[in-house]
Amino acid sequence: MNLDDLAYFSKVDIQHMHDQINSLPDQLEKAWSLGASQSLPNWQGIRQVVIAGMGGSAIGGDLLSAYVEPFCKVPVIVHRDYGLPAWGRGPETLVIASSHSGNTEETLSSFKEAQANNCRILAISTGGKLAEAAKNAGTPLWVFEHHGQPRAAVGYSFGLLLSALAHLDLVPDHSDEIMDAAAAMKAQQAQLVASTPVVKNPAKRIAGQLMGRWVTVFGAGILAPVARRWKGQVNELAKAWGQYDLLPEADHNTLAGILNPPEQLPRMVALFLRSPSDHPRHRLRLDLTRKSFMLEGISTDFIDATGDSRLANQWTGLHFGDYTAYYLAMAYGIDPTPVDPIETFKREMQAESAK
Repeated sequence: MNLDDLAYFSKVDIQHMHDQINSLPDQLEKAWSLGASQSLPNWQGIRQVVIAGMGGSAIGGDLLSAYVEPFCKVPVIVHRDYGLPAWGRGPETLVIASSHSGNTEETLSSFKEAQANNCRILAISTGGKLAEAAKNAGTPLWVFEHHGQPRAAVGYSFGLLLSALAHLDLVPDHSDEIMDAAAAMKAQQAQLVASTPVVKNPAKRIAGQLMGRWVTVFGAGILAPVARRWKGQVNELAKAWGQYDLLPEADHNTLAGILNPPEQLPRMVALFLRSPSDHPRHRLRLDLTRKSFMLEGISTDFIDATGDSRLANQWTGLHFGDYTAYYLAMAYGIDPTPVDPIETFKREMQAESAK
């Protein structure tokens, strides 16, 4: 497949996923501004934040939790399931129910339990049942407009969450950091867009390496949730197998599992995400872990995030992954937008529930 054939791209990418990836820096800025224009009650005494969400709505919570960990006044936990943890009760718990469609059944379940447990609640959605439930309950509701797949709205799911924490004085104002991250994304974008040829486009080059291989993405620290995002984008855009792993944990188990089955190892590829803000020990682990994989005949590569801040590092690493997954979809000749198996599964769940 010729990854410089833009006419072919337009035939495959029917719903213009490339345009949505291009717009991500602007989306991040817009989400922060939208959040700043919203309001919240003067809630006091919050001791923990639970972000209830799934898929594309939850990844924003993962990114937020990793980013604010060094300075947030309370723990921020992402809950990907029905209900809530047993400790998620009382007004000291803020539950942020995040659902792009507003119809995610796990998130609706968490919203209902938060009500029953007398938690403080913020709903974030484009509408749907969640927006209706929030209006009926009189709980704060932040609505954003986005037409497309939830995974393409990650700027909203992160920016609005960060803004909510800033409203509550749980984190400082991050206007400058948001602008810096968006600028860093735009600066690297010139070499990643579809019009940039393979010889000058590292995302296209990496996508070529991933063709026909089992993909694992490794990340640490601020890039740990970015590795998860890469995995999800490989799955949903390219309809390909992908997984992620985290350092330093992988060096305590995964590293022992790269010997068997030997006939499969040449079909694997391991990508290691790095950033200028890496902890020095994380950087050493990335280098040595990659070396171990290479010695066993496994294809590897480094992906380097850019920018002058932790937030810029996180978002340039994420944006690079979105482009790479997109070009992998083009290489496989598959439309990156629809996720038919997921939609079919949801209908089956609904049908079983109706019996």
